[in-house]
Parts: sequence; C-alpha cells; structure tokens
Amino acid sequence: MKIVSISKSKKKGTPKVAIDESVLIADHGLEDDAHAGKWHRQVSFLASESIEKARDRGLDVGFGDFAENIATEGIDWQNIPVGTLIQLGKSALVEITQIGKECHNKCAIYYKAGDCIMPREGIFARVLKGGKIRCGETVQIVDEPPHVECAS
Repeated sequence: MKIVSISKSKKKGTPKVAIDESVLIADHGLEDDAHAGKWHRQVSFLASESIEKARDRGLDVGFGDFAENIATEGIDWQNIPVGTLIQLGKSALVEITQIGKECHNKCAIYYKAGDCIMPREGIFARVLKGGKIRCGETVQIVDEPPHVECAS
C-alpha cells in the first residue's frame, strides 16, 4: 500500500495539480490546499484503482482530476471504517472521518471529467500528526475501531 499521487488546488470545486511531495499540517490538512482548515474533511483520499476504472469507462482523467489530495495503490478505501488511523510515510498520521460525500451541484470537475467519483468512492480524514509525505511512500493502517455487533 503506497501513495501514488499527491495533489492540491487553490480553489474548491476544481481539479487539483499533482506534486511529488508536500507537508501535512496537524489539525489543518495539506499545506496550501483549498480544502485544508479546521474541519473534519482536511484531506481526501481516492484509490488509484478507482481512477483507472474511470479511464476504462472512457473518461479522460488523471491524478487530481477528481479533487483528491492523495491517491493510493492497494487500499479499498470504501471498506475502511470511520475512526481508522492511517500512517502516511514516516510520520504523518490521519484519522478517517467520512466515507463519501453528498454532491450538491455539478462542479468544474464533473464537467471536465464527465463524472465525479469522489462522492461515491472518496474518503476524508483529519490530520492528527503532521509530516512530510512523498509519492512512493507507504500507507499503513495503524488502528481500526472495534467492530460492534448489534443486539437482536
């Protein structure tokens, strides 16, 4: 499991520009990214496999086109529960806070790509511990919340 792309943008609702490395700032997000701030969706993740599936459906898309901050390889984000702790690179630590999102209107991403998979396949996190991250570095699940069975 590894980071294959890091992307940021100056404005929300627009595709992001891919970069080789960046800094995650505790309780803020990706340095100089429009989505960073004191809220629960400081950093967004999308599986590179999801981007590849969009390409296979004929969409002309690449890393950052769905406004994801970090694209990864080898992680099925849709099955990672809220509350899971994830280490990125050597020192950064995030907590998963939301799976998917509601898309209220069609933004520039939808019109450029022809679809937006972030509401269905993206996940969001807040930064617990900052640090520098680079493409190619590992992504590690540190802790998962306990599974609770419902009483019948």
